Amino acid sequence: MNSIVKLECDRGLAVIRLEQDPPGPGLADRLAAICDELNYNTDIRAAVITGSGPVFCGDAATAHGAQAAFSLSTPVASLNCPVIAAINGDAIGIGLELALACDIRIAAGMAHFSLPEIEGGLIPFDGATQRLPRLVGRARAIELMLTGEVITADEALRIGLVSRVVPAEDVLNVALEMGREMAGKASWALRYCKEAVYKGLDRTLAQGLQLEGDLYFLLHTTEDRVEGVKSFKEKRKPEFKGK
Repeated sequence: MNSIVKLECDRGLAVIRLEQDPPGPGLADRLAAICDELNYNTDIRAAVITGSGPVFCGDAATAHGAQAAFSLSTPVASLNCPVIAAINGDAIGIGLELALACDIRIAAGMAHFSLPEIEGGLIPFDGATQRLPRLVGRARAIELMLTGEVITADEALRIGLVSRVVPAEDVLNVALEMGREMAGKASWALRYCKEAVYKGLDRTLAQGLQLEGDLYFLLHTTEDRVEGVKSFKEKRKPEFKGK
């Protein structure tokens, strides 16, 4: 089973490589176990998830078939650390749903995106009906879901579905570079920033501002905050320890 998903960790960055396509329950179980492991590993400060072969994850055949009884998005969305999707190929159906569960999406220029479940008499099920409208707006999201339209990477960039489009041969390296940049930051600051954004979106503005303030002041109790101030005064690179 370990060959279904590969995990590599180096200097605070976890790289998750999906080795099975189309995805199945075995991949979902292994991915869930990996995400649990990463959440308990305080040394991990960022993660990159990518696929193997010509697609990121999933395909049209999977989307048109029986609705899957497993979730890839739930464990990824539960990760405390920032998650970057290196979308190396098409993200169709469950693959796009997985990408939506990540925090940042970097796409290969040849990638295509679609939620074609409607063609098989279904609806997107792994969080897409909730995450896509929050990302690109209700009007464009519902159009994509009700028509099953396939869009290019450039269109995905235009509507805000992805944040960068790069040549296919560069997509993983660009994601890794961004991940390493994040892995050099204080882990609690990264986690609290992510928490403030996601939880704040489900609250009123006043409640979101209160949450932001609480997390901001909580960071002042961490050793990493002390190190951040000390390194600034000493004009050196901080050495954060996740404490």
